[in-house]
Amino acid sequence: MKIRFGYVANAVGLWDASPSKTLTFARYSALPKNERLEKLKSITAQNLYHTKRILYYNIAHEIELYRFSSAIVPLATHPEVMWDFITPFKKEWGELGHIVNQFRLRVSFHPSQYTLFTSPRDEVTINAVKDMEYHYKMLDTMNALKTGLINIHIGGSYGDKNKTLNRFHQNLKKLPEEIKKQMTLENDDKTYDVQETLNTCEKENIPMILDYHHFMANKGQVDLELYLQRIFNTWKTINTVPKVHLSSPKSDQAYRSHADFVSLHFVLPFLKMAKELNQDFDIMIEAKQKNLAMQRLIEEVAALRGIKRITSSSIEW
Repeated sequence: MKIRFGYVANAVGLWDASPSKTLTFARYSALPKNERLEKLKSITAQNLYHTKRILYYNIAHEIELYRFSSAIVPLATHPEVMWDFITPFKKEWGELGHIVNQFRLRVSFHPSQYTLFTSPRDEVTINAVKDMEYHYKMLDTMNALKTGLINIHIGGSYGDKNKTLNRFHQNLKKLPEEIKKQMTLENDDKTYDVQETLNTCEKENIPMILDYHHFMANKGQVDLELYLQRIFNTWKTINTVPKVHLSSPKSDQAYRSHADFVSLHFVLPFLKMAKELNQDFDIMIEAKQKNLAMQRLIEEVAALRGIKRITSSSIEW
């Protein structure tokens, strides 16, 4: 069984390399009209360049799993801006895509918690579609649709889970089919547990990402051992190895918050459970210390009996 590890957005320790430099709408509006577009282009150019630096960092460290920042393009979906962020940067998007494809990187996006299909308000669904289109457009422009996925949560319950889940399925029909094919769902830490998320994924033929930290915070009546194979089976729809999210609580008082690093003690029961399935899968580390947390956890896991480190970011068990 092979497990690859990756991390989210920022390479900690890589100097001045944030791929998420931003511009608020208030600041944008305060600029003279003839300077607004140039400011958007300037920040986007920085974010694209830093993303390229991070990808090269990943290659140098044999990291094949990476989640792009969703904030590469400032104000990309703001209704009063909605600017063309593709045409001026075709070369830069192409460079990123070339790196992804040349080194066979597995990449993804994770839109914000406001990108959801459960709201009774039409404008929320319309905005969710726009945000999914934005993320899809970036993957498409990079020619990264082969491995690139867009992961979201189901959303709120609005006081009636059954009614809301039915609305989710109806609202999801408004998402273009080609975008839905790039979509994954994950269980969350407050509302929709593993069983509810899995049932939704199976109904829609969408792969499910198991977030173990979220599961521990929101177990419901679920015995994870009875569901893990079914969760992994959802990835057969796109013929891809499953992906799991790992992090650990910041403290008992802030249980849902992510710690700087990942506690081996916290995640080891899951790793042992997954070992019983003897199936390759990938792990996205969501700790605050990003790549540093990933490397520390790999070192600790690789020190366990029977586990062999085969690259900088993968192990064999």
